[in-house]
Amino acid sequence: MKKIRVLIGILGLDQHEVGAVGISRMLRDAGMEVIYTGKFNLPSMIVKAGLEENVDLIGLSCHSWEYLYYLPELLELLKKEKLDVPVMVGGSVITPQDSKSLVEMGVAAAFGPSATNEEIIECIKALVAKEAF
Repeated sequence: MKKIRVLIGILGLDQHEVGAVGISRMLRDAGMEVIYTGKFNLPSMIVKAGLEENVDLIGLSCHSWEYLYYLPELLELLKKEKLDVPVMVGGSVITPQDSKSLVEMGVAAAFGPSATNEEIIECIKALVAKEAF
């Protein structure tokens, strides 16, 4: 069975990297392949890496509010470049209301700080399986 390939990155000037590194490790431990783009990414950099790495899902770590500024551009670029993969957002600043708004915006899933490892892993597996059909 092919490993799920997940791109993990942080948009804008958000420099809080601990969550992204922790999620990357968790996903690797769950048998997924992680492409980590690190901090200070623009939407175009995330999309370019997603295309080059042939990822199954893009995960954004958010610990400041900059993702609200960059996310619409990222979603638009994904459409423009025909990179049809789910986008998942997670981080300490994501509230239940934010999760609802993000899904309405076009994000496949959003998780706040209370999400468990199992919830995140199962969601990724379900989203990738859904995209395969």
